[in-house]
Amino acid sequence: MAKTTETTITFSKSYSYEGKEYESVDLSGIENLTGDDLLAADKVFAETGGFAPAPELTLPYAFAIASASANLPLEFFGGLPAKDALKVKNTVVRFLNN
Repeated sequence: MAKTTETTITFSKSYSYEGKEYESVDLSGIENLTGDDLLAADKVFAETGGFAPAPELTLPYAFAIASASANLPLEFFGGLPAKDALKVKNTVVRFLNN
């Protein structure tokens, strides 16, 4: 059974990205993000045509934060199976709202 720790997400199954297999993703870098990182996530969200009263609750915004946290490209997160993509989103949202 896949599990999610506070900042490390174990995937429900092995995930292949650019020839490398991933069993999990470490988002512990989220602890070191700054306001500028949040502004960059806002920019990514806006560039995708996103609009929401609370963008920090959306998948594109969460992926931008996760990308900065894990030092992985946005495309890494976009290719995740839906179940694991939502684990990433929920982890980011939970962190930002605590």
